[in-house]
Amino acid sequence: MNVTSNPLVSIVTPVYNEEEHLAECIESVLAQTYQNWDYTIIDNCSSDRSLEIARHYAAADARIRVHANTHFLEMLANHNVAVRQISPASKYCKVVLGDDWIFPRCLEQMVAVAEGCPSVGIVSAYELCGQEVRMKGLPAEQTLVSGREACRQFLLDKPPLFGSQNSVLYRADFVRNRSPFYVETNRYADFEACFAVLRTSDLGFAHEILTFSRPRPTSIGAISADMGAHYGSMFDILFSYGRDCLGPEEFEQCSARHLSQYYGFLGRRLWVDRDPEFWSYHRNTFARAGIPFSRLRLTRTAIGELCASVLHPRSMAESVRRFFALRRIRNREARKVILEASTGPCLGQHGGDYTA
Repeated sequence: MNVTSNPLVSIVTPVYNEEEHLAECIESVLAQTYQNWDYTIIDNCSSDRSLEIARHYAAADARIRVHANTHFLEMLANHNVAVRQISPASKYCKVVLGDDWIFPRCLEQMVAVAEGCPSVGIVSAYELCGQEVRMKGLPAEQTLVSGREACRQFLLDKPPLFGSQNSVLYRADFVRNRSPFYVETNRYADFEACFAVLRTSDLGFAHEILTFSRPRPTSIGAISADMGAHYGSMFDILFSYGRDCLGPEEFEQCSARHLSQYYGFLGRRLWVDRDPEFWSYHRNTFARAGIPFSRLRLTRTAIGELCASVLHPRSMAESVRRFFALRRIRNREARKVILEASTGPCLGQHGGDYTA
């Protein structure tokens, strides 16, 4: 598919201490086959050479500018600052994280898909994360799916059609018209933003690997996953958007399955994690979602997980190994970021009873 017009794409890169990878990220933007873009790099008070590197490239190319925060912001707050930098004239917005990069045809292919259908609010594509290719994709002959169906597949735990902000292109009007664009109390804020956009638009898909995401074992996202923060974030998304894209029976089945997975996680952690703040955090997550926390169900699940470990010792051993390997990043300061960022009200309340 060829791009029949040449709309402006605003690219933004939020950066905090990314001197090791930032030049590679910027070079990937400069290497794009589609060249009608402007680019803003947002430095979040880095203590390394990130700002120096960004200014070096800005001095060499007038399309690049640098926004330096006057004070340090939490990650999602900084991402909101980033998307607010897009040009008033841009038709599309692309986020490229500072330690990631995009393939040369990324903008060309994503813009082509979006220009082919005005109803598209988000364009997705295959994403290379380390050595793993992510995103299921659509049949080869299909580049468009309704936003409702894309969200439905995500909630039904099918291979997703969209991923992190690094892997998608937004139609810029959706970014401008939502403030803040990323909900700063939701650890799945990039996915939640996609749900919000796809509520009133369609998803386009480019059948090519167009973005690269670097695994981040010590990132806020990794610490969030270690703490199980995504379970509460998924409840937020499910209760806020689930009834728009799921039938009543699907919604109840999805809620029950997610709650079962959440208790499974907590049941496994009951044997190895005695941190009071960890358990207080999850009790508060249940309370925010309006779901009673069942100690009886937790105990039953923990016993079931222990019995399952006898049948699958290798899997259990790997889980325990990973738990203790992550202890070096599971410090009080890192956990505090997650705890403080997740104290807002749930986006939606279920009101159902899942204590059984």
